Formats: sequence, C-alpha cells, structure tokens
Amino acid sequence: MRTLRQISFYHIIFYNKFKIDGITIAIIFLHLYQLEFMEKIVTEITNGIKVSVKTEYQSEYSSPMQMHYVFTYQIKIENKSSYTIQLLSRRWNIFDANGQIREIEGEGVVGSKPIIEPGSSHQYISGCNLKSGIGKMNGSYLFERILNGEKFLVKIPEFNMCVPFRLN
Repeated sequence: MRTLRQISFYHIIFYNKFKIDGITIAIIFLHLYQLEFMEKIVTEITNGIKVSVKTEYQSEYSSPMQMHYVFTYQIKIENKSSYTIQLLSRRWNIFDANGQIREIEGEGVVGSKPIIEPGSSHQYISGCNLKSGIGKMNGSYLFERILNGEKFLVKIPEFNMCVPFRLN
C-alpha cells in the first residue's frame, strides 16, 4: 500500500476540501492502477538492442458501440551494441480479449528499413485495433549487422492495451 508521500502529483485525479461541523475533510480520489497501467513503458534488451514501447488509447478514432477500439504504440529502438545494424522485418502477435489472435509479418517498419548506428536510435508510431478494448501485443524484429551480414532476432516486449474506462 502506498502512502500519500509516495504518490506523485500526477496520480491525484481529484482533490476536494470541505468542512463538516467545522472539521476540514480532504477527499482524494486516486486511480493509481489505471495511471500506472496507462503510462507504463515496457522495455526489453536483446543482443545489445533496446526496444521500448508506450501505448495510448485513441478515443477519437474508436467506436465502442461498433466494438472498434484503436490504440497507438510508440516504439523506440536503441542500438547499444558496437555494430551498425539495419532493421529488415517485423513479426507481431496480437491477442484480443475476445479470443482472436492475429500474426502479422512484414518488411521494415512503417515503410522503412532504418539503419541504426551504435549509440543511435530510431522511433516510430504505429497502431492496432481491437474488438474487445483489451488486448496485448508482442513480437520480434529481424536485424542485420551491416559489417558482416549476420542476421539476428530482437524481442519486442509484451505490452498491454486497455481502454481507460475498462480499468475503473
């Protein structure tokens, strides 16, 4: 259990003070799990390549009445190795809470096959739609070391997607 001192300013959703019979009472509504779940960045390092993922629900593009929920995910790929690498392809596993599982494979990411120098990074944003509003994704990238042509897989960490109103 967290104490109020451990809770940051951003975790306090609603704060109200009022008096009853001369006693000041403070009401604080906290949605800690919801905010931590929504703000969470997941990271995985494989073969010196760090992949970080942050998701966001896109209410303006979603239609809950039609069971259509849209999420974006921001990916940051950091080359912490001593080799220049090129991202060749990706493979995604998408799990929807309704039981649907999709596997997607393709070249590059968002139309590009970035070359990433040691100490550099590449970022992109893409999206996923779900029918249930709750799901998760994971996958892998296939990279090639430019120096010797060696190909290797890098794990994309599993991340969750959940519409905010499902967490209440």
